Amino acid sequence: MMKSLHLLFLITLVIPALAAEPTPGQKFQYLFNGNDLSGWTGEGYIVENGSIASTPAARYLTTEKTYTNYIIEFEFQLTPGANNGLGIHYPGTGDPAYTGMEIQILDSSAEKYKDLKAYQFHGSLYTLQPAKQGALKPPGEWNHQRITVNGPQVTVEVNQITVLTANLDELNLQYPTHEGAKRRSGHITFCGHGDRVLFRNIRIAELPSKP
Repeated sequence: MMKSLHLLFLITLVIPALAAEPTPGQKFQYLFNGNDLSGWTGEGYIVENGSIASTPAARYLTTEKTYTNYIIEFEFQLTPGANNGLGIHYPGTGDPAYTGMEIQILDSSAEKYKDLKAYQFHGSLYTLQPAKQGALKPPGEWNHQRITVNGPQVTVEVNQITVLTANLDELNLQYPTHEGAKRRSGHITFCGHGDRVLFRNIRIAELPSKP
């Protein structure tokens, strides 16, 4: 009886982890071909040595397609004090931080940001939920980020460290006026603020729809 209970406990731990992985037959697809911005719309971003670089004119760089449940992975390189973001469930209009949701991409170590609110640092869901800090590499080094969006569940991993686990249904109760947190599909968009940030190896795997 004890062995059966132990096995059941292990199964309950494994199932949630598998639910956030592509199913057999699904593969990651690259959203950036390394040569041009095919599949994206926006201004202020250029292709530079196989990476997407944000320029002083950068605002939103948005996927042409919309996505619901998925895993997106990419590498990024910050310059000192750089600020950007990844918008999810963006409807294509308005500020992605509010019409969708924005996951912060920020040099959290910069002195000028020392007085920011907790939800403004890297990996956080802007205005909604702060992320744990300490996983970022120094500016100038490449970081890896993986974001899983699966129904109401949003998980952010930075350099293989989980820094955010959010439940949008619960956040809707705390912040009922945030329209973006109610959305369950939309475009993916980089949210530039005029700082130089590099992105490369951007790929996505769509997950099965949740019942």
